[in-house]
Amino acid sequence: MAEGVIAYYLTGYGNWWLIGILLLIGLWGIVAQHNLLKKVMALNVMQVAVILYYLNAAQKSGTTLGVLRAGEKVGDVAAYVNPLPHALMLTAIVVALAITGVALALLLKVYRAYGTLEEPEVFRRMQQQ
Repeated sequence: MAEGVIAYYLTGYGNWWLIGILLLIGLWGIVAQHNLLKKVMALNVMQVAVILYYLNAAQKSGTTLGVLRAGEKVGDVAAYVNPLPHALMLTAIVVALAITGVALALLLKVYRAYGTLEEPEVFRRMQQQ
């Protein structure tokens, strides 16, 4: 009996668990890591978690795509999936890619200026100048 309840709970809420774990991994990476490149990658993991959160929250069971064939009439609006969250998350993916590119370019400049990406060492070398 308990195994069935656990299996139902994990399959029913598995997406939410994955999102929570990804969010915590990203937060841990940002807080605990001292390497700036690892912090950027942890930020990317958090961005993926947020995108998955919105996509998961936009799900509705028992709905269909909002694409009509020729000659079909629009039925009950609640029977269709709202495409707006998916479109917004597609935009968020593009923005995340741009942020990652800018962050990596800045990390390259930091590495060329200070010779390291370790945060404490970069701060120490900044104070020496």
